[in-house]
Amino acid sequence: MFQGTGSDVGKSLLVAGLGRVFTRRGLRVLPFKPQNMSNNAAVTADGGEIGRAQALQARACRVEPRVDMNPVLLKPHSETGAQVVVQGRVWRDAEARRYQALKPELLPFVLDSFERLAAQADLVLVEGAGSPAEVNLRAGDIANMGFAEAADLPVVLIGDIDRGGVIASIVGTQALLEPAERARLKGYLINKFRGDVGLFGSAIDILAARTGLACLGIVPYWPDAARLPAEDAVALDRSLGARGRGGPHRIVVPRLPNISNFDDLDPLAAEPGVAVEFVAPGRPLPRTAHLILLPGSKATRADLAALRAQGWDIDLLAHVRAGGRVLGLCGGYQMLGRTIADPRGVEGAAGESAGLGLLDIATVLGAEKRLARIAATDSLSRERVEGYEIHMGESRGADQARPFLVLDGRPEGAVSADGRVAGCYVHGLFAADGWRRHFLETLGARADAGLAFETMVDRTLDRLADHLETTVDLDRLHAIARAR
Repeated sequence: MFQGTGSDVGKSLLVAGLGRVFTRRGLRVLPFKPQNMSNNAAVTADGGEIGRAQALQARACRVEPRVDMNPVLLKPHSETGAQVVVQGRVWRDAEARRYQALKPELLPFVLDSFERLAAQADLVLVEGAGSPAEVNLRAGDIANMGFAEAADLPVVLIGDIDRGGVIASIVGTQALLEPAERARLKGYLINKFRGDVGLFGSAIDILAARTGLACLGIVPYWPDAARLPAEDAVALDRSLGARGRGGPHRIVVPRLPNISNFDDLDPLAAEPGVAVEFVAPGRPLPRTAHLILLPGSKATRADLAALRAQGWDIDLLAHVRAGGRVLGLCGGYQMLGRTIADPRGVEGAAGESAGLGLLDIATVLGAEKRLARIAATDSLSRERVEGYEIHMGESRGADQARPFLVLDGRPEGAVSADGRVAGCYVHGLFAADGWRRHFLETLGARADAGLAFETMVDRTLDRLADHLETTVDLDRLHAIARAR
């Protein structure tokens, strides 16, 4: 099990890279994260949802993602509340304090999923969440040491030297653990190292004297990490502004509080002629945008209110009046309509909100979540489209007579009468190279005919594995796992 000295230290990425390393060595490797908190989700082949990071890790291991790889997924919809997804299905909503009391009920589900994976693998790579040093949350823990003890796992710590204080973070984490938990620690990895590794030699001696732990590798900072989907909005907030290669064609995305599935935009950011720009609160949406894109949301009405509070609704209307284009995906699609009703309080307080009125549709949020993979051919461009739906709303209205997509004869989404505003429920569309090129051409942008996005992701995982092959003591890691 890999646990971090804090959040965003690179656990997800290292587990993905190690998954590819050991898979290439001929082992059957499976990833596992007992509890994840993220609004970036993926739909699995067995019809559930898991964190996007575990789907990427499954891909690194060259296996299909399935719900057992992330049995508990928390999808925040407010500062203190989240939807709790258990083994791929919505279980209930819970406020943070209530969730602490519910955790013991979830441990049997977590162990059930883990044991099922372990029976089918030579090696299971387990990712912790946050840090085991959050000892105020230790009671009933299922994410870090609580799970490690329940499943009897050895643990390797990961520290992020790029943020500073890595020696203190490793020493402090060990110091805060109980003696039985400390005994599970078998070593540590230093991640995101910049500069001369030789300068860290004395630090290794200091850590050995203070903790008795072995250094299992020093992983240099790896800029290509930006080519892989981020686990959650923490990484997004650290890189607000333009993403991608900074091309002349600007796609602008308002940074909403409950943004979800923003990895939809990664293929666009990979285009050399496109700059995807996330606009932080307090800034206007640029008038020079070629497209304003409203992404998915875990709390659509709340995010719509936040959008209005920033004055971004005014910017959007001005953009459309000036002839600009707008695209909404999932929650963003719902915001573009006339109304969004949540009679059951699915995403917060029950009620109804006026939409932006840019599409003639009305949305009602219901208790049933639609989870489906989509593979079809767009009837207009004749390009193959693959993606997935993951939403709890149904939209109806006159603009659906002009669907944004037609998938195997089924209309999907809506387009305004003037053609400037469109939306749909399908995530992952832009990963389809031919369809992405077609869409960018309708915006007047020149796409890279040689960019094969899915191939690029797979090659990036191979380069990550190559990176770890030379910087991590892989044989010792494997021996630690085998000694369990």
